[in-house]
Amino acid sequence: MLAFIGFFISRYLCAYQLGHIDGIWEPFFSGSAQDPQNGTEEIITSYISKAWPVPDAGLGAMTYALEILTGVMGSSRRWRTMPWLVMLFGIMIVPLGAVSIFFIIIQPILIDTWCSLCLIAAAAMLIQIPYSLDELVATSEFLYRRKKQGRPLLRIFFTGDTDEGKWEDKEDNFEQSPGAVIRDMLSGGLTLPWNLLLCIGIGVWLMFTRLTLGAEGGMANADHLIGALVVTIAITALAESGRTLRFLVIPLGAALLVTPFIYGAGLVAIISSVICALLLICFSFPRGAIKNTYGLWDKAIV
Repeated sequence: MLAFIGFFISRYLCAYQLGHIDGIWEPFFSGSAQDPQNGTEEIITSYISKAWPVPDAGLGAMTYALEILTGVMGSSRRWRTMPWLVMLFGIMIVPLGAVSIFFIIIQPILIDTWCSLCLIAAAAMLIQIPYSLDELVATSEFLYRRKKQGRPLLRIFFTGDTDEGKWEDKEDNFEQSPGAVIRDMLSGGLTLPWNLLLCIGIGVWLMFTRLTLGAEGGMANADHLIGALVVTIAITALAESGRTLRFLVIPLGAALLVTPFIYGAGLVAIISSVICALLLICFSFPRGAIKNTYGLWDKAIV
């Protein structure tokens, strides 16, 4: 569902880049006063977008389409029957999610505006990351077990194999009721610890201190960069298998204790940064509930 959101947004933006439509809907960001284009139009026609040999929004739409296809292929046991597909799906979700966040980070820093639709598409991509981690962990552990038993790893990677353990005759998603499918989609391998949700909120606040506190220059850029990274890490850490990643928020919080003094920020910005820093550091320690087991990977979940 999230991939469909990203696909249609990217398709819409690509239509503007190719000249098929005359304008892009943008409800919040008007862009530069010297440019008749709104924020979204400025960004998708900027020198960064034009640096690609093809429309970058079109490339994004193609990626989302491939993601949709790889997401629906196979059964719930594809972590052992189709390891190559799981890894391909993970490659499209995790690294490309990081690329989406990178483009969100550079928008106000290099282009000095935002793109509402790009923010929505990036959020759709980012939210998919924690949902994909448990399958990646299962496939990696499966391949590791097969290799330890002397099985041909490359062949198993492409053809799959059986696995030891108790057989569980679990229904495939398409054979379940709609309610069961939705529950699996929303809760599979993921919980919502209060501390990580608050970290996400703090990260969003930091991303928009240009608008809320009137931050400018290096201070605004630092807030935006740190906030975007906090949101990315906290959302990824919602996955039980990726919960340990929450500790990466600690150095980001520590950086907030320094940046106001480096950039000579005002009193309000200093207070905001210090409070956010202390909260982020404190909220990084509680682990939150872990409802599932992940084999050997359980040792890495601290």
